[in-house]
Order: sequence, then C-alpha cells, then structure tokens
Amino acid sequence: MGFFLVIIGIIFLLIVWTVSLYNRLVKLRNGREQAFADVDVQLKQRHDMIPQLVEAVRGYMQHERGVLTEVTEARANAIKATSINEKISAEQRLSSALDGLKVAVEAYPDLKASQNFLDLQNEIADVENKIAAARRFFNSATKELNVATEVFPSNIVATLFSFKREPMFELGDQRETVEKPPEIKF
Repeated sequence: MGFFLVIIGIIFLLIVWTVSLYNRLVKLRNGREQAFADVDVQLKQRHDMIPQLVEAVRGYMQHERGVLTEVTEARANAIKATSINEKISAEQRLSSALDGLKVAVEAYPDLKASQNFLDLQNEIADVENKIAAARRFFNSATKELNVATEVFPSNIVATLFSFKREPMFELGDQRETVEKPPEIKF
C-alpha cells in the first residue's frame, strides 16, 4: 500500500509540474501577443499617416510614380496582413518602401521646405520611434517565450502542446537605417 501511495504521489507531482510549465508557456505566449498588439497600434498610426505623406509628396514628385506606388502597395499589404508573422513581413516591406521615398524626397528642395511636409515628417519620425520602442518590447517577449520553449524541461511540455519558436520582429537589411535617429533638416 505504501509503494502505491508513493507512485500516486509521484504521478500527482508530475501532473502539477506539467500544468505549471504549461501555464507558464501560455502566459509567455499571451505576453508576446499583447506586446505585438502594442506594436500594431503604432503601425496603424503609421498606416494612417502614409496617405497624407503620399499626397504631400505627389505634387512635387511627378517623375517618381514608382516610388509612390510601391509605398501605397506596401501599405495596403501591411493593412491586409492578419497573422503576426504576415504583419512582420509586410511591415518590413513597408519600411523599405518608405526608405525609398525618403531617398527620393532628397531630390526635391521645395518639398523639403514645405511646412506641411516638415510637420508630417516630424509626426512620422515620432511614430517610428514609438514603433521601435514597442518592437523592442515585443522582441523581448518573443525571446522569453523562445527560451522557455527550448530549455529543458519546459521544452518537453512545449513539444507536447505544440508551442514553437516564434520569429522576432527583425528589420533585416534595414536595421542600420531605421535604428539611427531620424534627421530633421531645416
């Protein structure tokens, strides 16, 4: 009878331990999703500003239709993206398109002197800084989840319940451009 109670005690402890690890993984996954929701709010602000930016630039940049089309298409794809991973990919493309627009704007001194454009550029720079801060928080939450899904013994529970490594919100080859502070020229 004593041996039977020991076995039941061990099984009970294993169940409690498994439930504890599972709950921790769920909390980490939910924390990651919440962190992305914060990023998403900032991304929506940026999406709302892009049509204003395109309109401000359109009159000056008659020969740059390709750049404006790329920004508009990238914005549309970013808005349509549904999953976190799709949004990350679409936002990388949008950031690249906006970088192309910034380069094209340099060739138009009248545009750069427009107060409306300068105000809009400052607002977008502010939103970009907020996106960077929210992205850092999201990547921290993602790293914490990834570590928990890969280290022993929680990796056993993670595998049993289909928790997997999640991608970071990386900037890829745009990292150097985006991480430097925005230049505001007068």
